[in-house]
Amino acid sequence: MTLKTNARLAGFTFLLYIAVGIAIMVVSGRAVGGIGAAERLASLARHGTEMRVTVLLALVTVACAVVLAVTLYRITREVDEDLAMLGMICRVLEGVFGAVGAATTLGLIWLATTAAPSAPGRLEVSASAALGGLLLESQGWDIGAICFAVGSALFCYLLLRGRLIPRWLAWIGVVASVLLVVGLPLQLVGWVSGAVVGILWIPMALFEVPLGIWLMVRGVGSPV
Repeated sequence: MTLKTNARLAGFTFLLYIAVGIAIMVVSGRAVGGIGAAERLASLARHGTEMRVTVLLALVTVACAVVLAVTLYRITREVDEDLAMLGMICRVLEGVFGAVGAATTLGLIWLATTAAPSAPGRLEVSASAALGGLLLESQGWDIGAICFAVGSALFCYLLLRGRLIPRWLAWIGVVASVLLVVGLPLQLVGWVSGAVVGILWIPMALFEVPLGIWLMVRGVGSPV
């Protein structure tokens, strides 16, 4: 594909990724409610269909991560091929961890329906609650998001260095990515709360939405 085609595909994929990600958060937020693993599993059992929809949407995000890995590598490789390759690997790993997360959600759906009072041969409540608690907790260990942040930081640096997009936009991406590179590992080890990290995602949204539109409409410039 030409550079222009890769830029347009990347722009569309950025916007699709954001839209699908928001849909997943909205649907899963309504489906998995309550206090404690037992209540959350019970809520999940009542919303099994919605959660299966989130699995399908998660697979779309996996595809988006891989497409962005390839297209952004193609766009930035003339600036620094080694860094572009590293960025591509990070974004592919993001997709791999996203697929693992989708599989975990399927495991939670199975566990919730198996542990339901009406389910034949259901698991003991204490065992299902313990296993469900582990699976629910593991969904907060978002290694894929860290891979995303590192890959984004690398690609944004290359976009800035090669002057492929407006400098002000590239700088927003660099700063937003670095904030997540620092904040997400701290959240993983429990040193930063989820609310703080939620705020750190705002600059990334302010970067990726205009970037997606820019790439679709204007494409990228020639590397300097």
